[in-house]
Amino acid sequence: MRASVVRRGVVLAAAIVVGLAGCSSQSDGEDDSAAGGGTQSVEHARGTADVPKNPQRVVVLEPVELDTAVALGVTPVGAAVASNVAGIPKYLGVDGVEPVGTVPEPDLESIAALKPDLILGTESRHSKLYDQLESIAPTVFMASQADPWQENVLLVGQALGRKDKAQELLNGFNERCAQIKDTYDVEGETANLIRPRDETTLSLYGPTSFAGGTLQCVGYTIPDREWEDGLQADISPENIRQAVADDVFITTSDVDDPSTIPAAITQNRAAFPSVTLVDTSYWISGVGLKGGALVLDDIERFLQKP
Repeated sequence: MRASVVRRGVVLAAAIVVGLAGCSSQSDGEDDSAAGGGTQSVEHARGTADVPKNPQRVVVLEPVELDTAVALGVTPVGAAVASNVAGIPKYLGVDGVEPVGTVPEPDLESIAALKPDLILGTESRHSKLYDQLESIAPTVFMASQADPWQENVLLVGQALGRKDKAQELLNGFNERCAQIKDTYDVEGETANLIRPRDETTLSLYGPTSFAGGTLQCVGYTIPDREWEDGLQADISPENIRQAVADDVFITTSDVDDPSTIPAAITQNRAAFPSVTLVDTSYWISGVGLKGGALVLDDIERFLQKP
């Protein structure tokens, strides 16, 4: 049975928000390495890169890099976006970030035009572009966006000269996870996150994914199944009962529009007694500290309901 709300959980959540807000200035919370000029060496998926200790014009090609940079007080001059229609996620609350193509297909000309002093990308997606990117500015690659997101956050923090601050914020995230787990007893309860792709495909997210891992860290169990790369699995609407869980979260662009719940679920409502709409922009795309804080907000808000 879920325990009643305790006030200390709210206090901890507020403390984490203050911590993130405290990073809003480029000069706030910098590591000692970022205090001046010069360069630092960063080991990454392509070897070792010499990058500015305090980069001023950063271009990011992955959502986790964008989210992490903003959380650490660095507003990139450019970022690859999920789609040309989506643009820069609104939940980040930043202005002045120029789109530089999409995450799968960054635009090299747009990147070069911004005259970056640091580029962050991913080996798994941008391997063929590395030499061209490196010719524009020092470039640091994560190995894969499928790697544990907290490890990628630390690499981004290191590249930005703010690894200590990144670790501090991750500690706060994990402490809040533990607090929610202690406050609301969901041990033994299952949860699934469903992302409607189109009329024929629904994606479920596994325990090693960003959102699935967050559900698990607050105490939920993700039902066992085979996961592609450990991250997700696609099902058809005809197989919707494979997604049954005690609590089901469904991503949407409008959490106030119940018509975005897939018909396969509304037609089988008895099998899905607990369905909650959540924002795609941070549950799926918002991999990082700021997105993670919002996911925890949603989970805690849901668990506070009678």
